[in-house]
Amino acid sequence: MKHILSARVLVTLLMVTIATYGAYLAWHHFTTQPWTRDGRVRADIIKVAGDVSGLVTEVAVKDNQAVRKGDLLFVIDPARYAQNVKAAEADLAEAKAAVIAARANEAIAESAVAASETYYANLNERAERRARLNKAVSNEEIHDSKALAEEAYAQLQQALAQAKLATANTIRAQAAVKQIENQLALAELDYARTRVTAAADGTVTNLNVKQGDYVTSGVASLALVKRDGMWVYGYFEETKLPRIRVGDKAEVILMAGDIKVPGRVDSIASGIADNAAATSADMLSDITPTFS
Repeated sequence: MKHILSARVLVTLLMVTIATYGAYLAWHHFTTQPWTRDGRVRADIIKVAGDVSGLVTEVAVKDNQAVRKGDLLFVIDPARYAQNVKAAEADLAEAKAAVIAARANEAIAESAVAASETYYANLNERAERRARLNKAVSNEEIHDSKALAEEAYAQLQQALAQAKLATANTIRAQAAVKQIENQLALAELDYARTRVTAAADGTVTNLNVKQGDYVTSGVASLALVKRDGMWVYGYFEETKLPRIRVGDKAEVILMAGDIKVPGRVDSIASGIADNAAATSADMLSDITPTFS
């Protein structure tokens, strides 16, 4: 009988010891490793919208379909944008032809300046030579030579002005080419943007577009949940915050099937809003009492 009592006491002591040790482990876990049930899973969500407006001619995905970066989502009618590209290309060809013509006119003007400079130099030299001869030639010849030189000088100034105008026209034509090149680049960009593709790996959700719909630039037609863009917000009591540091390892246990996900503390918020601290009609704080 004594042996039976001793065994029972021994078993009881062993169970109490195990329970005490288990309680200690639980206490140690919950005091040294802060935890909370108040968590929220969040994800980077890309609102997918067309960069151009138009009729949707093709939808290449289904709702909740997994896609990779660059996969085609839907197509906007490219016909109008293709015509804009062709029109810009034609304008560019015309502008380049205008540059060629302007350069030709500039070359003609420069040749005219060179000829006028030579003509003026010859007449001016003749007038100066006759002026030095003085009594060897008549005053009328001196006067006529001077008049011809002055007329040649006026022609030279006119040629210089025409050359400056020709140069300005060339610069203006070249600027027009650059402007139309920019317009062509924008037209080509708009044409390329008629094909709307996934910006990242993820899952299509809330697909709200179908063939024949008219989409407006900037208005979202679907959402794309990024595959590698998820995080968890955890809300902890203030007394637990001193034991949490940025960079600490963390374990997230999801409610669906007790799935455990390893993580790391990325940042700690400086504060949160108190949604229970509304102000009453008497300008006093209206606080919901908590007895815990």
